[in-house]
Amino acid sequence: MTETQSAPPVVSVENLSIRYGSLQAVDNVSFVIPRGEVFGFIGPNGAGKSSTIRVLATLQTQFQGKARINGVEVRDDPDAVREMIGYVPDFFGVYDDLTAREYLHFFAAAYRIAPQQRAGIVDDVLQLTDLTQKIDSPVESLSRGMKQRLSLARVLLHDPDLLLLDEPASGLDPRARIEVRELLKALQEMGKTILISSHILHELAQLCTRIGIIEAGKLVAEGSLSDIFRQLSLKRVVHVQLAKRMPELVGQLKSVQGVDDVEEQTDRLVIKLREDELAVEDLHREIVRLGGRIRMYQPEAMDMETAFMKLTEGVTA
Repeated sequence: MTETQSAPPVVSVENLSIRYGSLQAVDNVSFVIPRGEVFGFIGPNGAGKSSTIRVLATLQTQFQGKARINGVEVRDDPDAVREMIGYVPDFFGVYDDLTAREYLHFFAAAYRIAPQQRAGIVDDVLQLTDLTQKIDSPVESLSRGMKQRLSLARVLLHDPDLLLLDEPASGLDPRARIEVRELLKALQEMGKTILISSHILHELAQLCTRIGIIEAGKLVAEGSLSDIFRQLSLKRVVHVQLAKRMPELVGQLKSVQGVDDVEEQTDRLVIKLREDELAVEDLHREIVRLGGRIRMYQPEAMDMETAFMKLTEGVTA
């Protein structure tokens, strides 16, 4: 057995429940996040996202169930867990009187990074987050998007295994959201394991390897986006342009198992596909087998908003 196969998942949550007085904020939630995956936590305000993340960040100690980081139970050894995580809450904090350099050196010291290493590490995280030119700017002068990138720079100082990001794009303008998303993609390519909560559903679809949809404290769906669409029996739409019109092909395609409908438009065929029965790649092969010469083959992106609305009812705990 290889080291990767034998290692525990970075995050393991089992039957997690959190109650605030009479309010059941999280109700028997379970999920795992393997190393290197990006897990998107989706749900309306009050659904239980932040409460779950606070448990993993060792900030919420009153809960039932199990929550482990790299196999370490968060209640048993919170100090060890804090060394393995980087937590970015949905607010920045009160450090406006510091410069970006002072802010990062302060946290480098808090992470017990050796003094002779701090300058180099601070330079590295500033370069990664594209804030090098702002190193001596007061934190209070930074835009909200820059503050979010500075928060990410802070949690990268000690090179954690897991990033816990609670609504990192909340309140950002479109350009700043794109900048944060591109930074997260870079961290994903570096092999970081990330748990990210957000309302910006289509951006999570572009970024995440797995999705968890939570409402009223319950995890109503969990898996890859394709898994969730198969669970809901939602159909993928594929646009196909052929080198020449083949009316007989339409009837043949309609008889292929997994094809729900074929619509002839002026310059293309629009095919609705049940992906739990026929994969997008297999549809391509079927068209070729039936004699079609494909000029354009374009599956539509999965619409996460459709999945979200179908799975949830817009209520909170």
